[in-house]
Amino acid sequence: MAEIKFTKMHGCGNDFVLVDCFKHPVKDLDKFAKKLAHRRFGVGADQILTVAPSDVADFKMEIYNADGSQVEMCGNGIRCLAKYVHDHGLTDKKELQVETLGGIVRPRIVGTQVEVDMGEPILEGRKIPVNADGQILNYPLDVDGTQYEVSCVSMGNPHCVVYLDADLDHFDVEGIGPRFEYNAFFPKRVNAEFVEIIKPDEVRMRVWERGAGETWACGSGACAVGVAGVLTRRTARRITIHLLGGDLKIEWRDDNRVYMTGGAEEVFEGTFKL
Repeated sequence: MAEIKFTKMHGCGNDFVLVDCFKHPVKDLDKFAKKLAHRRFGVGADQILTVAPSDVADFKMEIYNADGSQVEMCGNGIRCLAKYVHDHGLTDKKELQVETLGGIVRPRIVGTQVEVDMGEPILEGRKIPVNADGQILNYPLDVDGTQYEVSCVSMGNPHCVVYLDADLDHFDVEGIGPRFEYNAFFPKRVNAEFVEIIKPDEVRMRVWERGAGETWACGSGACAVGVAGVLTRRTARRITIHLLGGDLKIEWRDDNRVYMTGGAEEVFEGTFKL
């Protein structure tokens, strides 16, 4: 029986099983991701992360959802990876380049937190992708007979931002989230962020992640919220986002790059028998 050694980590409650493929290379991890992520029969995680050598960057990160599907990018996950490689002596650099399916991402260790240069947002509809052209801002979208006003952004993966007038605590994310994820408007499915504005530099957010369900945080989703807020003139370029698992600082700077800052924690290590 094969074994996988892993490290359990989280960023703002968005939790991960990280597999160090420098020490323990694993083939066909996609086949085992669903089993590893299961909260009753596995370790339990929103996503599985791997760290491995890269030909174009310092490290390569792959990301598998709890349902076994692979995704392009994860902001909370890359903060955890940066903390892991630094704390476990895989590098002495504090500024890293990490290869992902969404491109090269640049995390930087800043004291006890990690700042990530998440790159430039993608705003052209077909490139997000959605089934429409141009910028998708305050766009009327029919979801099972109810019309929502949505704004869409890609941060290496697709996001749909919905600003709510209703109380976010009582919003039915579990019921409505899947209807957004599988809506025909999103050819590669979508992550849906539901947002309550507190003031121009402070918001609350809950998120439904494709392939994972409602999670306690989503870093790339928080970045999408930061960008959408500026473009729809709802929020400032630098904001604090309160998620179920903690706070993230998001800044869309004048160079068109989005920066996210937050914590990352190692919880425990273990061995999983496949």
